Amino acid sequence: SEMLLPGGKGINVSTVLMNLGIESTALGFTAGFTGDEIIRRLEEMGVRNGFIQVGEGFSRINLKLKSIDGTEINGQGPKIGTDKVDLLMKQLGELGQGDVLFLSGSIPSSMPDDAYQIMAMLDGRGVRIAVDATRDLLMKVLPYHPFLIKPNNHELGEIFGVELKDRQSVIPYGKKLQEMGAVNVLISMAGEGAVLIAENGDVYEEPAPKGKLINGVGAGDSMVAGFMAGYMEKQDYEYAFHMGIAAGSASAFSENLATREEIEAVYQQITGKDQEERKK
Repeated sequence: SEMLLPGGKGINVSTVLMNLGIESTALGFTAGFTGDEIIRRLEEMGVRNGFIQVGEGFSRINLKLKSIDGTEINGQGPKIGTDKVDLLMKQLGELGQGDVLFLSGSIPSSMPDDAYQIMAMLDGRGVRIAVDATRDLLMKVLPYHPFLIKPNNHELGEIFGVELKDRQSVIPYGKKLQEMGAVNVLISMAGEGAVLIAENGDVYEEPAPKGKLINGVGAGDSMVAGFMAGYMEKQDYEYAFHMGIAAGSASAFSENLATREEIEAVYQQITGKDQEERKK
């Protein structure tokens, strides 16, 4: 069997937010026939389109082989000119107090590697920024105090040159990233669960919920979306943490990205609380 889905870390975040009833605009660049299809499918799903179309090349096709866990063949993607980057910066320049911006993934090879300096531009505007990026990019954004970063235990270990296997072992290194500028550090650990080092100094940890791994693609993006959705709803870190785990796990237990019902079922498993209790 095969599935063809609009993908990308930011798109995954927007999809899960939509499933949780939160409107968002998917931003970035599209090109060619694949870009047109991505936009068509997202609009069909109800995700708002903020994409900038570039004239050269086409949006990449990434192949994931489920039968060989973790195997993927990723395309190169289109070239993005400086004029298109300027258009993106103009879009982001409209953000202000109360807005949430998700910066996800790697920077295309045709763009300058300081693109995450977006954070410097938005500094002091009251925009909460969640960053899900790998080692070098992650370290570059810390001075701008991202509201949330989400390394996994392997990425965290690479940053500090250590091997981190259990939840207790990641805590001191997560605190180091907090000391370096991150407001909240959410560490995903696949089957080992997750850890949150919160802004107020509290540390939360939770083993992985019980369930069958069906499709791990997008689980980390779902966790980021679930955490921020939970925080926007209640401004409570424990609740946001549990919503993050529930969303990430629900996506991993599903063929596609998690629906609200699937997230609520895992949330209840984690906390013992049903939907009505959750709203209190």
